Amino acid sequence: MRIIDLSDTLQNDKSWAPWWASNSVTYQDHKFGRFAIWLLFGITPKYLRNKLGWANDVIKLSTHGTTHMDAPWHYAPTSGGKPAKTIDQVPLEWCYGDGVVLDMRHKEDGSAITVEDVKLALEKIDYQLKPFDIVLIQIGNDRRLGTPEYFTHGCGVSAEATHWLIDQDIKVMGIDSWGWDVPLPVQAKQAKATGRKDVFWAAHFVGIDKEYCQLERLVNLEQLPPHSFKVAAFPLKVKNGSAGPARVVAIIES
Repeated sequence: MRIIDLSDTLQNDKSWAPWWASNSVTYQDHKFGRFAIWLLFGITPKYLRNKLGWANDVIKLSTHGTTHMDAPWHYAPTSGGKPAKTIDQVPLEWCYGDGVVLDMRHKEDGSAITVEDVKLALEKIDYQLKPFDIVLIQIGNDRRLGTPEYFTHGCGVSAEATHWLIDQDIKVMGIDSWGWDVPLPVQAKQAKATGRKDVFWAAHFVGIDKEYCQLERLVNLEQLPPHSFKVAAFPLKVKNGSAGPARVVAIIES
């Protein structure tokens, strides 16, 4: 059995991420832990085996700030006319299943992945979707991690293709990019130019009509076969959360 890590590394990223999407990790080393033990319990170094204390880290991040699962609540207050599920309400059964990788690396920056693109990709790998498969869209944007272009470049999935996947009883779908949609600066420009309200965040807003979850900020999809593997994607149980950071892995049986 092989386990492939599909998760980004949570780290300080203020040097390249925009301020509204950056993470902060404060590292408290063993000397700091020694001080904390003295402060809390009056224990001096002579009582510590190596005269040092524990290490600790303080994390400040958005629930969307690293590899994560979006809950239906992220898209709108309701889904299909019912209250949208928050991340702590997402059934765990949705978070583990057979994985499928659809290679869309040929798509141009700023373009939208269509229903026809999805059907052709499935035909190419000779695979028919079944309920509760976890569909992973590979655009190769994880190569831009660590640069500002990660947030502005790449392609994305259209609303129509998102609808179609949900209609195949897919509950969880993911992408190796910052977001599921076409990059937001591209959509914002298109929305302003056309005056339309069905352009910006179009694929996410599908969640208003139909219930589904997204995995975003995946990595290493090139290490996977097109299918015949499992995906485990269990999000943190954030009460009333719009998303949960997740350690997403693929499991390939030998």
